[in-house]
Amino acid sequence: MTFPSNTTVIVAGSTGLIGSSLIKQLLLEPNISNVTALSRRPLPFQADKLQVAMHTPLAVPIVASTETSYHYGFICLGTTIKQAGSKDALEAIDRHLVVNIAEQMKTAGVRHLAVVSSIGANAKSASHYLRCKGLMEQEVEALGFDTLVFVQPGPLSGERETTRKDEVWLQRVSKWIEPLMIAGLKKYVPISGEDVATAMMSAVTQPNAKSVQRLNTIELRDLIP
Repeated sequence: MTFPSNTTVIVAGSTGLIGSSLIKQLLLEPNISNVTALSRRPLPFQADKLQVAMHTPLAVPIVASTETSYHYGFICLGTTIKQAGSKDALEAIDRHLVVNIAEQMKTAGVRHLAVVSSIGANAKSASHYLRCKGLMEQEVEALGFDTLVFVQPGPLSGERETTRKDEVWLQRVSKWIEPLMIAGLKKYVPISGEDVATAMMSAVTQPNAKSVQRLNTIELRDLIP
């Protein structure tokens, strides 16, 4: 994983399981000169090259013509039906907000983008959640980024600000059933938010990669050094 010298990066969804880990890893990259984090609240850490842009709703800061535009973008936005409160509210975040932020990032100069989606994302899915993810992918892809990576992990492991009972249960039982999960079932083995963040960085900086990639948990693990 190698970012070009003096790279500028923008991240939407900076306080979640994947986004918070991504911010910390990006700040350690010597070739990255600036990390802009889009957030609705302050982050629990600071750094010289970290700029927090707090907006409600989220918005990409306007880049003046005299400034360097952003090079790489990462979108780690997502919610659950329980947190959102309704199907419409979930779709407003997981589909419409993601697409809106992607559009703003492209206008601000981003050419290479990685987006957190979900395993099973499909615009024609009977599941409202997976249908929202699939439609989001279609609409973001239509924007025409030079490099576009959709990460489609299965269950996630790690500590969230808000506990998700289904993930906690899966983390507890996975150590017993993981040896039985072979071939395609390995896509459903929990992966840490930290590992997903690392894989996103690797995927979006790969030379000669396909212009659009969709990576499941198995493929994400292959990208981790």
